[in-house]
Amino acid sequence: MLRVPPSASLAAWGNAWLTGHVGLDEAADAIERTGPHVVVGLPGDPGELPLRRALGELRPDGLSGLRLALPVPGDLLGLCGPPDFNAAALDAGQAVIGSIGDHRRLGLVPAEDRRGSSYVGVRWDAYEAANGRPDVPPLAEAEHGLSIAIRAATSTLMSLDDATTWSPEIAEALTALREEHRHAPTGGLAPGYPARAHRVATLAGRLSVVVALALEDEARGISSDQMADRREALRDLDRAVRRAQVAACNSVFERAR
Repeated sequence: MLRVPPSASLAAWGNAWLTGHVGLDEAADAIERTGPHVVVGLPGDPGELPLRRALGELRPDGLSGLRLALPVPGDLLGLCGPPDFNAAALDAGQAVIGSIGDHRRLGLVPAEDRRGSSYVGVRWDAYEAANGRPDVPPLAEAEHGLSIAIRAATSTLMSLDDATTWSPEIAEALTALREEHRHAPTGGLAPGYPARAHRVATLAGRLSVVVALALEDEARGISSDQMADRREALRDLDRAVRRAQVAACNSVFERAR
């Protein structure tokens, strides 16, 4: 099971389209696999546009690439400002930054879009973003950091397994952490990305599910010190996972560094 944020799908498939590996319809269909997407508040068109029309209109304006951001409090990973965009992205936990020409950036922040009893989609609110280079790791560095975090988290979390009753899903996921790292399959992004980026994105997506499940687990039967160790391990793993997801999705820009 993979956990793929909407922003990761938009960035990966949008870049696949922008680099000519897929057509606009194929990219939009992949992004909208779980429901329709709309974009609200584009400069010059403040109304609501279907995603594929919004992308089609941005391309002649100079849209050339889409970067992923996965910020959390204390770690604005992938963001450069301004404050209103950072605040919206931080509240959502994710965003996409589009490069339009050499000096303009457009921020897109997703939110669940519910209408009536059956319509569930994604609404992207548009913001002007700062024209800066975010502090994100290159893919090789992020992969190395993920390896270290997996080993540390496995050691810490499995050492608590005798003291608490994990849910079956968490116990199975924790046991498989090392094997997932050694044998993670490709296929985590979109056409045009290197195999290494696919591998890192797939592993990070699977580990994000582990982190989410573990954070929700009540962890009965452990001491306050063990709970503190557990939270620290999960926090370190979450940071490594987010950095790996961002690095994999943004790896198409590494040649331009």
